[in-house]
Amino acid sequence: MKIGLLSDTHDNVEATERATEIFREEGVEVVVHCGDFVAPLLVQYFDTFELHGVLGNNDGDARNLQAAFDALGGESELHGRFADLEFDGLSFAVLHGEHKAEVEAIAAGETYDFVCYGHHHTRDLSEEGRTTVINPGAHVLTPSEDDRTVAIIDTLSESVRFRSVLE
Repeated sequence: MKIGLLSDTHDNVEATERATEIFREEGVEVVVHCGDFVAPLLVQYFDTFELHGVLGNNDGDARNLQAAFDALGGESELHGRFADLEFDGLSFAVLHGEHKAEVEAIAAGETYDFVCYGHHHTRDLSEEGRTTVINPGAHVLTPSEDDRTVAIIDTLSESVRFRSVLE
């Protein structure tokens, strides 16, 4: 299975549309959003995927975000501030990650195969023992265009690749 991972879309419709194009090209079945959708209108762009999301520090309209997820139906779910997910036998911790120490502590516990976070607007891929830590990048206010990315996780090979939304 291929999982699409993104974060910090911040109402950027153009980047969101490009991300969903990339996910379709890659054969992604499930999309995980690490928070900061900002406005509920962005959720509708993921209507062809199973979408899992967490709330970020800029997601102030949680009630309407929840309504947008409910409108997607199926297995799509807004999980609040933290998601504990499993796909193809692999465990995923998903959070926005405002506090890097929290992300590091979850990864250091080696309870999860993947720890996915956002907030810092820079892509990251690192290992902490058996745990892969991923920040897929962001779509506004990035330090570099190199951080305007999404991540593709292949559960079969347990590999991670980044794709630029600018390509």
